[in-house]
Amino acid sequence: MTSAERFRSIWRDPAAYGRSVKQETGRSILGFFCSYAPVELIYAAGVLPFRLFGTRGEISLADTHLQSYCCSLVRGGLEDALKGNLDFLDGAVFSHTCDSIQRLSDIWRLNAGFAHHFDAVLPVKLNTESARQYMIEVLSGFCRELETAFGKPIRDADINSAIREYNQMREQLKAVYELRSRNPGLFEPSEVHWIMTAAMVMEPAAFLRDITAFLDQIRSSAGEAQQTGRKRLMLAGGICTHPDVYDLLARAGTDVVWDDLCTGARYFEGTIAEDVGDPVAAVADRYLSRSVCPAKHADITARGRHLVDAAREQGADGVVFLQLKFCDPHAFDYPYLKQFLDEAQIPSLLIEIEDQPPPGGQLLTRLETFVDML
Repeated sequence: MTSAERFRSIWRDPAAYGRSVKQETGRSILGFFCSYAPVELIYAAGVLPFRLFGTRGEISLADTHLQSYCCSLVRGGLEDALKGNLDFLDGAVFSHTCDSIQRLSDIWRLNAGFAHHFDAVLPVKLNTESARQYMIEVLSGFCRELETAFGKPIRDADINSAIREYNQMREQLKAVYELRSRNPGLFEPSEVHWIMTAAMVMEPAAFLRDITAFLDQIRSSAGEAQQTGRKRLMLAGGICTHPDVYDLLARAGTDVVWDDLCTGARYFEGTIAEDVGDPVAAVADRYLSRSVCPAKHADITARGRHLVDAAREQGADGVVFLQLKFCDPHAFDYPYLKQFLDEAQIPSLLIEIEDQPPPGGQLLTRLETFVDML
């Protein structure tokens, strides 16, 4: 199996990969929903961090605990837990995201039946020294909770080792994005989506082996690929779990060259200082300085400036917002982000998605109309 085939296989069934890790290594596995989950500290405890993306099946059991107007990520994640689809997990960690995720934490703890449960409630405001100190205290407390739960002391050397591995992963993911931006014709439309999914669930060492092999192979064919001549698009929003969107965008005559998604560029943005005196503080500094999502605050225009700057830097002809239906934080931010793009004369389109994407024909028509306007 090639690296690309392995990435696609893991995307198709992340749970199967989680079970295989559990069976082969006996390693404890912690689920997480948010890119602010401190994966370096989890891994330093000898535990594999495993991103949860919601269910791909029907949602029924979760509706006895959650209102129907909760987003499909929250409802789908609980559905998988209640159905036993996440039986390979030893527990989950909930970082501060939105009201729905915070309340999911309580429901999960009372009903999902896992051995371990953690809340890492990171600060919302990230631009003060007191916020930094609070962030460090929360992360230090989380380390102590991990030590108690899994019986393994977390030394500074363990955290520094985890930081190095995750820094290498982020460097390789950024290299993938930059290569796609320079020459999108090298990639299948959904290929980078599969890679990002695999990066958030795989053992770091295994992912680094596969992504290195993948990059070596694709760079060797870089001279053969031709520029596509299609419109260049950037995606923005929270999560994207539908590779069909990328295929439809390609059929509409576009290449996705970058994104501002928490399952995309926001996951790998920012490098953590290595081998410093206080590695927990180094982890905190990365989460304080990376581009923010709607659940965090740096300053009132930070997200708008970042989105416009990224679109210009990547030469994007337009931006497509992918937003989960009933995602209040992203819905509140959308009008002001659109205003920033409008003022920069960058066209944009809003698409609302749930656990299942909109009908392909309808969505393709909307995308084709948008592309014709570019």
